[in-house]
Amino acid sequence: MIMDLYAVLGLEQGASVADIKRAYRRLARRYHPGINPGDRAAEAMFQRISEAYETLVDPSRRQQYDQGAGAPVSRVTGQTLEFSGFDFTVSAHGAQAATFSELFAEVLHPVGPAGSGRPEPGADLHATLAVTFLEAMRGVERQIVVTRQDTCATCRGMGQVPTAEGRCAPCHGSGNVRWARGHMVFSKPCGVCGGTGRQRDQRCGVCAGQGRVVRTEGMTVFVPPGTADATRLRIPERGHAGRHGGRVGDLYVTVHVAPHPLFRREGDDLHLELPVAVHEAVIGARIEVPSLDGVFRLTVPPGTQGGRQIRIAGRGVPTPTGERGDLVVHVRLVLPAVVSERSKELMREFGRLNGEDVRRGLKA
Repeated sequence: MIMDLYAVLGLEQGASVADIKRAYRRLARRYHPGINPGDRAAEAMFQRISEAYETLVDPSRRQQYDQGAGAPVSRVTGQTLEFSGFDFTVSAHGAQAATFSELFAEVLHPVGPAGSGRPEPGADLHATLAVTFLEAMRGVERQIVVTRQDTCATCRGMGQVPTAEGRCAPCHGSGNVRWARGHMVFSKPCGVCGGTGRQRDQRCGVCAGQGRVVRTEGMTVFVPPGTADATRLRIPERGHAGRHGGRVGDLYVTVHVAPHPLFRREGDDLHLELPVAVHEAVIGARIEVPSLDGVFRLTVPPGTQGGRQIRIAGRGVPTPTGERGDLVVHVRLVLPAVVSERSKELMREFGRLNGEDVRRGLKA
């Protein structure tokens, strides 16, 4: 195929040098790569415009071209592209100023017949779920609502349904479709029948040939006992459906656990601050302590100091193995409010009877 350099610039063969320069400036502004970043088709057209200008603006090269030494034009692989002249006289501004890639989109990016694509896996879905601290410790089932792309039941995800075999309507059985854009006429294999001219399937009317439909549905999510904050649960094959038979994506649920007013979690252990009165710490006591299993009575040994940690095995966080962490109780001494003279006298007497020097370690 020979490229008509005059047609590329939108000129007649007898155009003057001034006309060639004006046409080049107009088209170069439209298809310059700086104006169309990333548009390879526009870049290719700009190269052809530049090649045409450089040939026609040079008297000797133009003479050789006019005598029959034409310039070859590249072909579009796998397709036939026919054209009868170019009309680039449309202004590069306004609604008609489509880019070169838009003009040749159907030629450069052909679409195959429905269902001919390779299997594509479905995308994963992500959701969040908020639970209380005790729900996370004991385990809970919660309902969430997700909107996902599901496989079309009518076409089973293929985008097409069988029909009585017959002549392909879009290409009238020829296997090729032709269309015109201004003065240009294009031809390419029919995307409906794949160039065979025969149609055995038709696009699914339920999913419009996409193979997937949008569906909103409720799902039950099981939060296992001992789930920590920000844990991500994976629910297999509950994400978006794949295309052309591709696998279904997964659903990932991020669990947000609210803090508890009493318990603090560290790994598989629970920590609890226990207020203890001075007399309880001195002579010992049996104190009721909350836990995940309910209230139990904890023995505080006589002479317990403030800040002491008492570890109770098996009353912490449940683990996947069925075992449990520990409950660590932090003793916090609470001083009494001594307001009466009788209370003050009793405290003085207590000090005299227990005259231990508590600051002996500070002596030099």
